[in-house]
Amino acid sequence: MLNIRDSSNADAGLIVRFVRELAAYEKLGHEVEISEADVTRDLFGDTPKVFCRIAEWDGAPVGFSLWYYTYSTFQGRCGIWLEDLYVDPGQRGRGIGKALLTDLAQRCAAENLGRLEWSVLEWNQPSIDFYLAQGARLRAGWHQCRLDGAALTALGNL
Repeated sequence: MLNIRDSSNADAGLIVRFVRELAAYEKLGHEVEISEADVTRDLFGDTPKVFCRIAEWDGAPVGFSLWYYTYSTFQGRCGIWLEDLYVDPGQRGRGIGKALLTDLAQRCAAENLGRLEWSVLEWNQPSIDFYLAQGARLRAGWHQCRLDGAALTALGNL
């Protein structure tokens, strides 16, 4: 049976494990730097900035969603950015991913939020197909931008 619950500080290692497994699937394992201390600070500190829900099947953790609030000046309302959605490969096909996405959509409705957004890698057709089947749309004409590392430091030191 499926249960989705809020994560707790005791889940820090599990969250790191799920992030590493997701990164490996996305062929981005070499980019993972997250530690249990990072998770503890940002999800369970005095002022959490990020939130996580854990999916359990018959009491065993099988996936997670990790998210944070955003703000749309166009809508004049907050929304949710889904940073990570992951289900253990051996547990896929049971509706767990859909349940995690539904859980966030229900939060958006309950809190009168304007949108739920995320990104998906262009080559990840199984995930694209899954998201489209849930009613999501791909945003043509938009590119995701990022400043990090030396470029972020250089701009910040002006």
